[in-house]
Amino acid sequence: MKNVILEKLKDAVVNFDIETVREACTHALEKGIPAYQIVMEGMAEGMEVVGKKYESGEFFLSELIMAGETVKEGMKIIEPHLASEGAKARGRIVIGTVQGDLHDIGKNIVATLLKASGFEVIDLGFDVAPQKFVGETRNSKPNILGMSALLTTTMVNMDTTIRELEKANVRKRVKVIIGGAPIDTDYARKIGADASAKDAVEGVAICRKWVSTCAISINLSRGKGIIDWPLKNYLHP
Repeated sequence: MKNVILEKLKDAVVNFDIETVREACTHALEKGIPAYQIVMEGMAEGMEVVGKKYESGEFFLSELIMAGETVKEGMKIIEPHLASEGAKARGRIVIGTVQGDLHDIGKNIVATLLKASGFEVIDLGFDVAPQKFVGETRNSKPNILGMSALLTTTMVNMDTTIRELEKANVRKRVKVIIGGAPIDTDYARKIGADASAKDAVEGVAICRKWVSTCAISINLSRGKGIIDWPLKNYLHP
């Protein structure tokens, strides 16, 4: 029965069937399936299929957004149970669009996909000042800090934020990933980011790779984490 429910949930995500996602999430909880398992073996697997279809060209950005919105509806039902169960997240990420930039559609897609992949996501929104990134990094102790920018005039604030992280002695605590239309690997190297992502799917894949190669323990009910990063730098070619 459990596998049938989770498979139904997975298929509903791939088919953008919001109503079935709601029903399957509720049914799974009623049957005693742990909330974290519902996310990881149901919705996350569905989003993995969507991601592969996107990368192959079968799905486009519109389908990616639709799948993200579908998962959001499921997460509204599941998230309260994650905290109450003391479930362990895959990792914790602070994300936001940098100061001066009001564009957040891409960032919102990334945040949704990360949640569907089992991450705890702290979304600071848009027009985020460097000091706000620094303060949240210090307070929340995330594994990863993600920054987005759509404009060449605002991408410079990614550099400013990294410099402020260094001044505050918290840069070494986190991996930094950046993304957005004007961002490329050369710019990531230039400002000292750990990675850049060309789109949401690649960004989530990088984050998943990072947390799979380090020792992480994050309890959602207590908000505490222990991070042990390996020395490898994942700035992709």
